[in-house]
Amino acid sequence: MKNLLKITFVTVLALSVTGCADDLLDNSGVSGTSQPTQFITAEQLSEGAKTNLEIPAAFVGGIYAQMIQTGTGGTNLSHDDFGQKGYDIYGDMLCGDMALSVSTYGWYRSDITEFQAPLDFARGRNRMVWRYYFRILRSANTVIQSLGGNDAIPDNPDSQYAMGQAKAMRAHSYFYLTQYFQKEYNASEEILPLYDTPVNTNVAKATAGEIYDLMESDLRDAISLLNGFNRTAKNEINQDIARMLLAYVLGAKGGNDTEVATLTQQVINSGSYTIMPMGDVATTGFNDVNDASWMWGIDITANNGLDLVSWWGQVDAFSYSYAWAGDYKSIDASLYDAIPADDARKAQFFNNPASGRHLQPLFKFFASNQIGGTSQTVTADYVYMRIEEAYLLNAEANARAGNEPAARTSLKTFLANRVPDVSYVDGLSGSQLQNEIYTQTRIELWGEGKSYLAMKRNKATTVRGANHLSFVGEAIPYNDERMQFEIPQLEIQNNPFISSQND
Repeated sequence: MKNLLKITFVTVLALSVTGCADDLLDNSGVSGTSQPTQFITAEQLSEGAKTNLEIPAAFVGGIYAQMIQTGTGGTNLSHDDFGQKGYDIYGDMLCGDMALSVSTYGWYRSDITEFQAPLDFARGRNRMVWRYYFRILRSANTVIQSLGGNDAIPDNPDSQYAMGQAKAMRAHSYFYLTQYFQKEYNASEEILPLYDTPVNTNVAKATAGEIYDLMESDLRDAISLLNGFNRTAKNEINQDIARMLLAYVLGAKGGNDTEVATLTQQVINSGSYTIMPMGDVATTGFNDVNDASWMWGIDITANNGLDLVSWWGQVDAFSYSYAWAGDYKSIDASLYDAIPADDARKAQFFNNPASGRHLQPLFKFFASNQIGGTSQTVTADYVYMRIEEAYLLNAEANARAGNEPAARTSLKTFLANRVPDVSYVDGLSGSQLQNEIYTQTRIELWGEGKSYLAMKRNKATTVRGANHLSFVGEAIPYNDERMQFEIPQLEIQNNPFISSQND
């Protein structure tokens, strides 16, 4: 019981380290480099870990808790401020695969679907994205520092596993920051402040090359440190998740296709996860972390306190939600039309021409058996990563590397669980093969926050279908100004080393 109380206490402190109120951060800017004295420090954590080896793991649990916590973007009332899945929606909407087909309450419309935030650094959504990921970074740096710092290898396995997870989470946050705040990889471009320790001072922007070097180093260390780690819950990062994160980082950087293919093949070969069967695609609801295809996700319970302000509260019509009440999130009509009639995923979306073809995902995501939900309390789970991603990223990397037979094999293995006949893949090569893999990635991972990442990797041009409320039919390339967020105004005001977007 004493250990349980100690773990619970330190987990709460983990949430507090970077969850302080706006007035406590005013002296340091949005990055959150200030450390108020009433919150735990790396030194205090290190001292505690000497007498209780479970404390570092509990503190890592606090990092994971921030991923689902409301208000981590620094707002008190915003109903789109609820952690990682909130920014997954941002990405899906920016790239156009998720259409806001009806807007009654206005969430996402002006700042995201009409691109006002990416074009105006004073808009609050820029600050939310920035603040959330730098809060995660701060927590990860605190754990790393408490365990000896960036170059340390802890003596005991539990501390090694905590270090590995913290480094993976630091890389995960920097990865999303690079995707959301840089148009495309340019090693010499200065893009973000680089914090690899929990310092109390602001720093200037580092180059993309330096940020990517840190991410790669962190994830390679994580893969090594997590060797032998048998996690107790899927919200924890294990070796497979670290390998997939490294594959995503290298894929975004470009020029590393062979290693991306190797990393994803290692995950596939682990045999720890299986592709969701065709018969389950439109019947299971993608709401249970115990699904054999889920690699990384979290078991949401009533104790988490989620309700309308959650991913389910924004996207799922079978929840007490905006998606039920009048802010419909739908698959882009053109992407829906690209799904063959005999593809099991076609049935995930409600196609009712009489109601304007809103194409909501009524049969992909559903948290209950009743439109509008049976409860305001969210207990349906969050998915962060599925094994299908490994097959699709493996096919993509192999196709780019020129290993088209391997690319076709991975694509066919995946598609055999979605369509009755995969033989057409044998006739694809070159750009046709690459385009098919990209299309299948968009269809399979719709609504899961991966379409934006795929758009940037594939240097794609997006064209919104007829069920969007704005910019219908306009071609928007991946590196358009409207596809990235701006360094927020408050960061520029409070960080003396950054005086403009281009510093």
